[in-house]
Amino acid sequence: MEIVYLIIAGLIVGVLGRLVKPGSDPMGWIATIAVGVAAVLIVGLLLGDMGLWGYVLAVVVAAILVAIVGRLWPSDRDRRVAA
Repeated sequence: MEIVYLIIAGLIVGVLGRLVKPGSDPMGWIATIAVGVAAVLIVGLLLGDMGLWGYVLAVVVAAILVAIVGRLWPSDRDRRVAA
């Protein structure tokens, strides 16, 4: 049950992280969940208890991860140029 909770929390945190960062992102919904889950795991490991401030911090971490992944992830324009 904890895995289902982690995926749901990761989805919510990932979507909020994408909303915090302006601009378009080339990531799909699976990558959004992965970024959200990673953010929840990072904050959970650092704080131990995921209270309200833990989720706020997880959204901030997710926004940072979205920015990093957005820079590393090839955009549609990059794929067209390479082809």
